[in-house]
Amino acid sequence: MEVFGIKELKAQIENIKKEDQIDFTIVNAENVAEGMGITQNNFNDLLSLNINVITMGNHTWGKKDIFKFIDHPKLLRPANLPKGVVRKRI
Repeated sequence: MEVFGIKELKAQIENIKKEDQIDFTIVNAENVAEGMGITQNNFNDLLSLNINVITMGNHTWGKKDIFKFIDHPKLLRPANLPKGVVRKRI
């Protein structure tokens, strides 16, 4: 099942970029998976949209999938969660 926000982004992102002459795109995705975290499928969907940076926040560890791609160069983890710091899902 496709997330509504990602579906809308897919439908509109190219027009928005063109109309507003945007050449660098940042998307916050920390809550894209059912309100907490991000899944591998969500991440792949966002990457397919030619997004430059995907940011995360306090819900970075909300889904276990994150461990598969946490070190991807387009994924920006919160500054207070540097590389090597892992939180357990509560």
